[in-house]
Amino acid sequence: MRFALFGNIHETGKSVHAEQLFRILSYYADEVYVDSDFNRFLREEHSFSFEPAGIINELTTQNIDMAISLGGDGTFLKAARCVGDTGIPIVGINTGRLGFLADVSADEMEHFFAMLHQGRYVVRERSLLRLTTSDALSQPIYALNEIAVSKHDSSSMLAIHTAVDGERLTTYMADGLLIATPTGSTAYSLSAGGPIIHPQADVFVLTAVSPHSLNVRPIVIADDKIIELHIESRSGSFLVAADGISHSLPESTRLTIQKADYTIRVVKQEGGTFFQTLQKKMLWGTDPRE
Repeated sequence: MRFALFGNIHETGKSVHAEQLFRILSYYADEVYVDSDFNRFLREEHSFSFEPAGIINELTTQNIDMAISLGGDGTFLKAARCVGDTGIPIVGINTGRLGFLADVSADEMEHFFAMLHQGRYVVRERSLLRLTTSDALSQPIYALNEIAVSKHDSSSMLAIHTAVDGERLTTYMADGLLIATPTGSTAYSLSAGGPIIHPQADVFVLTAVSPHSLNVRPIVIADDKIIELHIESRSGSFLVAADGISHSLPESTRLTIQKADYTIRVVKQEGGTFFQTLQKKMLWGTDPRE
């Protein structure tokens, strides 16, 4: 098989897992192409002894069968941005703390790739958000987790006028607003009080960040809806972030958010379920008295 490898470029100690991964894949005579940023990190920060089959700056379906994310969920999100609409499936090897997206632990790598080469794995489709703006950004921006609107500074709250399919929903008076996919429901949205949503549900969730009203609660809507936002800010600008990548925009900018026309394909271990991941990673439903 031909793999594209993306890795954490901030923590040198975790590069030992890259050596282990290369040894495992070399056993199966697989070809490993390394993301240019990760390759530079390995060469500069660690005396890496394995030679990749090549360096990649852009993925195409012609030369890659599967992408590997070696790190935490942040690394997985970067891999998803690079994969884009190619349809290349991504497997996440977790060397971080939580690893909700990257759910194969470093200790499980040898077993996982043995199963993978036997065809014993599953691929799940994950929906994305597509953000376009009235004038500020020339190209659409995509997000696997969430689109986040937030204050540019700490001076005052935002007024976020929100419409769904052209009908007024409400004006959020808040520090920000999150529009999250089911995948992103267990990320920023959850920490802001949003619900956990099964990843195969065809919905989005809108969750206000520190709303200045007790009447505002998260709302779940069908993912075929179009969300339009107009933001008022005392500073005259605001921030919009797609999976943590931020842009500063003037308040005159109108935002349109809808479901992307492609999905991200996530490789999962055979037999694993979303509910098992919730219980294992987040201790969901655990009774602390037991």
